[in-house]
Amino acid sequence: MGTALPKKVLTNFDLEKLVDTSDEWITTRTGIKERRIVDNNTATSDLVVDASKKAIKEAGINPEDIDMLIVATDTPDNAYPSTACWVQKGLRINSMPAVDIVAGCTGWLYGLELASGLLSTGGYKNILVAGGEVMSKVVNWEDRATCVLFGDGAGATIVSPTDKSYGLLSCVLGADGNLGELLVQPAGGTRLPASEETVKKKLHTVRMQGNEVFKHAVRRMGEAAFQALKIAGVSSKDISLFIPHQANIRIIEATCKRTGIPLEKTYNTIQRYGNMSAASLPVTLAEAKRDGRIKEGDLILFAAFGAGFTWGAAVLRWGSSD
Repeated sequence: MGTALPKKVLTNFDLEKLVDTSDEWITTRTGIKERRIVDNNTATSDLVVDASKKAIKEAGINPEDIDMLIVATDTPDNAYPSTACWVQKGLRINSMPAVDIVAGCTGWLYGLELASGLLSTGGYKNILVAGGEVMSKVVNWEDRATCVLFGDGAGATIVSPTDKSYGLLSCVLGADGNLGELLVQPAGGTRLPASEETVKKKLHTVRMQGNEVFKHAVRRMGEAAFQALKIAGVSSKDISLFIPHQANIRIIEATCKRTGIPLEKTYNTIQRYGNMSAASLPVTLAEAKRDGRIKEGDLILFAAFGAGFTWGAAVLRWGSSD
């Protein structure tokens, strides 16, 4: 695994100078104290390349050993080519397939399940699954309801097959496009192409109906978690560590209550990084490992919810590549 986090830290006190908000208001409602923000010259692929290089080094392989690149992102460098292709260029490798996944904050889980299926065919040995976001460039910095939530970052994981008892035990994914308008970046695509009007109305930034998103997130993450546990043949009591999507501390607490997993078994990074969308899960997983919270044989439960709406959960039995 590898992570890439911008050096610039934007605190709640910094945000007090930008919008009508306060550290107390943000902390109480979201659990966020600070987030990382890129400079003007950094794009999503830059962060993913950095995280990927670290993951490749930790895996003890060469970039040429990667058989496929899967990049989950809602903030691509361009409409096309894919961010994965730019990452491929940054790693100075070619020929293998490279593809983006747009599944909101659930994107990394979607990528993990896709990689698992491809590895099972025997045609792939090392698939790099990354989540990377530069949310700071797509939020409205005048909208206090959304600009306080998001941060930038990337996490990369290399997934390989194993004949041992660990690995991905289950993965449950879902989506409901009927609710897509509740969390959307309206303009910039073929529905609303860029124009003077869309720019003036800030339609190229995130729009979210927070209360509705909250209700659906808690319900869907809980349902998916129960399904993933059932398929894996384990219970919530068997889980060593719960890694939920880092969207909002109240959503995390409600999901813990719903699944019966105590907060002390939950690893959170939201207070330091905010909501990094598709990057949240891989970054949080990597930090949990560095923090000594994961050991050989541990059962890890993931759960996520994002724009689309999309949602998912997975159970992983941890094992090193040694």
